[in-house]
Amino acid sequence: MAEKQKEFLIVDDEPDICWAFENILKRIGFLSDKALNGHEALQLVKQKRFRMAFLDAKLPDMEGLELARQIRKIDSGVRAVIVSGYFYKDDINIQNALEENVICSFISKPFDHDEILKVIDNVSVRNKA
Repeated sequence: MAEKQKEFLIVDDEPDICWAFENILKRIGFLSDKALNGHEALQLVKQKRFRMAFLDAKLPDMEGLELARQIRKIDSGVRAVIVSGYFYKDDINIQNALEENVICSFISKPFDHDEILKVIDNVSVRNKA
């Protein structure tokens, strides 16, 4: 089987969270790149194409929702998912971002592997429709 492209970007200032995402994705056959802050993430998006980005809501240099907006300006094809222990799915900021298509989904911390796989499957199905 041919190795798949790095289709996923993981952005979190906690290296353990990046590690967890990388390993979950690797188990299902995907490679990923990681960034520990918004600036690094934007540089990667300018250099490479990603299908999906998992973004921490609170980064040292910017908010995850703002990062999602900036990523969409660079590459509107990237589907952003906010991952947060700060926000809840029913938070007005998250709901607005979902309605405006700034993000395509939300995962709360702590998360489990199945949540990540479900989001990937849901976004893949929507992109094919």
